[in-house]
Amino acid sequence: MCKCSNKKFRDDKLHHECGVLGIYGVEDAAGLAYYGLHALQHRGQQGCGIVSVAPDGQFHRVKGDGLVSEVFNEQKLAKLPGKMAIGHVRYSNAGCKGTENIQPFLFHHNSGDFAMANNGQIVNYNKLREELEDKGSLFQSSSDAEVLAHLIKKQGTDKHLPRIYAIKDALCTLDGAFSFVIMTGRRIYACRDKYGFHPLAIGKLGDGYVVASETCAFDVLGAEYIRDVEPGEIVTLDHHGIRSQFYAEPQRHAMCAMEYVYFARPDSDIEGCNVHNYRKESGKILFQEAPADADIVIGVPDSSLSAAQGYAEASGLPYEMGLIKSKYVGRTFILPTQSMREKGVKMKLSPVKTIVKGKRVVLVDDSIVRGTTSLKIVKMLREAGAAEVHVRIASAPLKYTCYYGVDVHTPQELISNSNDVDQVCRLIEADSLAFLSHEGMLAAGHRDDLCLACFNHKYPTQLYGEE
Repeated sequence: MCKCSNKKFRDDKLHHECGVLGIYGVEDAAGLAYYGLHALQHRGQQGCGIVSVAPDGQFHRVKGDGLVSEVFNEQKLAKLPGKMAIGHVRYSNAGCKGTENIQPFLFHHNSGDFAMANNGQIVNYNKLREELEDKGSLFQSSSDAEVLAHLIKKQGTDKHLPRIYAIKDALCTLDGAFSFVIMTGRRIYACRDKYGFHPLAIGKLGDGYVVASETCAFDVLGAEYIRDVEPGEIVTLDHHGIRSQFYAEPQRHAMCAMEYVYFARPDSDIEGCNVHNYRKESGKILFQEAPADADIVIGVPDSSLSAAQGYAEASGLPYEMGLIKSKYVGRTFILPTQSMREKGVKMKLSPVKTIVKGKRVVLVDDSIVRGTTSLKIVKMLREAGAAEVHVRIASAPLKYTCYYGVDVHTPQELISNSNDVDQVCRLIEADSLAFLSHEGMLAAGHRDDLCLACFNHKYPTQLYGEE
């Protein structure tokens, strides 16, 4: 991610930093990467890029600001030949724009060129960058991902040793969340941090392979899921097939809970757990923990619909489409003024008056960030004639900074940091409000190893003075 911010441009939803993709050993790898990045577009909508390796060993790159469909066309894809490619989609903070921060990064070195892309956030980035700059490194971007390239070059002084040795040594110095794809002239490496904060999966595609942040990309490409990259693992994809080694002992597994709650597509499977099923189960548990005396259940499109279905199923209340989302409204989070962003909310969501009028409504959402969107939705439902609005949130109260790739930089941004549940309820003007418990979030995925740091302040890693 980029290490700069501009809060005035932020909306009331969380944003993930990026998604990565790699394709090895398949004709027209860049063309396939284009479709794979489309499937990962929800993970980043402000910039994207693809790097390929031609049969002659030359690296080619196309990148730019905007959606995948805006950056690439047939002519640009024709400039990316070869059977190997890696791609990246990103969400950047305002102030971090510029093509220099768009991945994949491409580096030229006398030991061999290589490209790389990352999903996550390196928490000891500032310390490492300062040390590297003191030793003469010149950084070309403000992205923390670039630090790995400099570490690889510093470690890879012996040109006769395979690149994997330098990669292993470099990864051992990083702390935080990362899912790297690294492409050399002959192979692709897929690397995951020792905590496993964010997903990274491997699939079989014809005679080759694909690696992606989410399995939904496999469905688009017609790839067969093989397995997830394990925490602390480096997977090598080349003419030998799939090879594996660990650069570090896996630590406490700490998959980001928000991957299940909000970021990932519902048709993705993460470490054996389907995202839709997780959200539906969280809705069922939410009803058990916080029933409401109501007439109907509705969800906030799109990521909350599965949880709303689960809540309705467990409660026996009818599930209704009480809110409709416009598919043709632009990215309101980059609108320049607050008034424009407020209008953007109304353009994106519309209540179905016939459905909600006179009804006691359970409104299920995935999270409350700053509270402004929740307030607007509650008001919209009341204006549409809802008799009561009972808000149920399919995650715990967000209270703390995330240091692992989610766009929450200060606790003060979060309404639940300084307000209890009753206070938040009054601020969003709901008739009642309840959140899913920490225990419920774990139970929904039948696991006990999710990272809940932004909910409970228990960070898996050292924070290097940034807290």
